[in-house]
Amino acid sequence: MKTQVLPVNEESIALAANLLRQGELVALPTETVYGIAADARNGEAVKKIFEAKGRPQDNPLIVHICGMEMLEGIVSEVPDRARKLADAFWPGPLTMVMPKGPEVSPVTCAGLDTVGVRMPSHPVVQAVIRASGVAFAAPSANLSGKPSPTNAADTLTDMDGRLPLILDGGESAVGVESTVVAVTGEHPMILRPGYVTREQMEQVLGEPVLISHAILEKLNDGEVARSPGMKYKHYAPKAEVTIVKGSFSAYTEYVRQHTAPGVWALCFDGEEAALPVPCVSYGRENDGASEAHRLFTALRELDKNGARVVYARCPRSDGVSMAVYNRLIRAAAFRVVEV
Repeated sequence: MKTQVLPVNEESIALAANLLRQGELVALPTETVYGIAADARNGEAVKKIFEAKGRPQDNPLIVHICGMEMLEGIVSEVPDRARKLADAFWPGPLTMVMPKGPEVSPVTCAGLDTVGVRMPSHPVVQAVIRASGVAFAAPSANLSGKPSPTNAADTLTDMDGRLPLILDGGESAVGVESTVVAVTGEHPMILRPGYVTREQMEQVLGEPVLISHAILEKLNDGEVARSPGMKYKHYAPKAEVTIVKGSFSAYTEYVRQHTAPGVWALCFDGEEAALPVPCVSYGRENDGASEAHRLFTALRELDKNGARVVYARCPRSDGVSMAVYNRLIRAAAFRVVEV
């Protein structure tokens, strides 16, 4: 299959819409990362996503819509919490897990009785949904387990020959996938952290928002992944990544003691000159938004530079930084050293 990469215009949006209606795949930009879209109601089309990514079929996908009216048939119920959160954060980088409706393919939901839905804010996604009339399932446009792409070039690196079209809409603004929150149950629960934070949701809802243990820890043996991004190893470069938790001086000394050919540092902006090995930085320390924007690009840069071992500076684990820590600890397969 030949993969076209086209700039965004009326013609390429019409082509993308037509491909989706025909049950084909399209990669396109969202405000979070680039995604691979297929009609969420068409199980055969959605299977092509799993094939293109090499993604395990027990890992559910998120359905993307462009208006509240599109929830009909996608979900069987819209809880009051969901309406409040939608008023506050949609369109935007928030996915809500609700009871599955009759029209969504079981393939999209990985056989679960719930479905994650979000209304992205990126104008390209909105235009494609409107032009196609298709609510589409879309995970990140990377090979399964690799860092998510935030531009068309990195998408092509992973997806060349695996799907017919990539729309090039420039760099994604956020840089990590959406927050996923389950809105049923006694209290809402974050299943995957993102740009919309626990504190922001608690302010809107006026009640506690719980954090799934699987955000910062491994899933228990036999535990079902209720959301994308809950798997053990994910977002990982080819290198073996270890997170080093401690002060910058302690981190620097640890890296110095472990210097060897192929060792690289993943650090914060401005720290490069003090480190004894080649470095890639991923944003400003204690600035979750800048770290999120840079993280996946930085992990891919490490691959391009041939890094074999990476020692990563540890971000905070609150606010937007919780999303960064969640992605990084999975990229590291939960290898963390305290110094």
